[in-house]
Amino acid sequence: MEVQGLGKAFGPHRALEDVSLSVAAGEVVGIIGPSGSGKSTLLRCINHLEQPTSGRVLIDGVPIADPGGREPSAKELAALRRKVGMVFQSFNLFPHLTAVENVMLAQVKALGRPKQEARARALELLERVGIADKADSRPRRCSGGQQQRIAIARALALDPRVMLFDEPTSALDPELGLEVLGVMRELASDGMTMIVVTHEMHFAEEVADRIVFMADGRIVEEGPPRQVMRAPRHERTRRFLRAVLDR
Repeated sequence: MEVQGLGKAFGPHRALEDVSLSVAAGEVVGIIGPSGSGKSTLLRCINHLEQPTSGRVLIDGVPIADPGGREPSAKELAALRRKVGMVFQSFNLFPHLTAVENVMLAQVKALGRPKQEARARALELLERVGIADKADSRPRRCSGGQQQRIAIARALALDPRVMLFDEPTSALDPELGLEVLGVMRELASDGMTMIVVTHEMHFAEEVADRIVFMADGRIVEEGPPRQVMRAPRHERTRRFLRAVLDR
């Protein structure tokens, strides 16, 4: 994936300013930074949940429309969503569907898979994220950690090239958050390409191949996790890490 000069304005406010980022196949990139730094906006622009004001995103060298000109067509967006899965802070599950039905739905609608094949794939993925026993349960019968794992299985069901995670544990208590982080560690070890916006500093340092620090809508610093976390070069990075790690 290649992000080139991405910008996003909400009226006079510039949420992103000339952000460029390359992510290699199989790489795990952790994005950290203070609230309001543009981290979540970056993910939403990559997935075109927000229309970028400038710049462009390329998947496998192919640009997703021209964000500075027109909005992507429904066909282009469908192709993008098949390549780029996203897991949100809130789980965004359909409450009237069971876990297996939630994971089946996008396969049937977006990929045109027959229901029997989609169900088999959904059960396989629920097993992979450790909640096969919840296949026939509705979300309200599942813990927060289990719901987030259903959401991960749903994103994986489209066989994406890249997975985006937007603070996936922020709505969970620490114990349930560990369940979700465990699944993400397994995905990383299996070679899934991942961009993870997180406040979990230990997870970022341990699992990411590269850390990106953002502030004020820009990438301030990036590099190997140990260098950024233990010996940051930029004063803004040092100030943020002191505030987070010294609490």
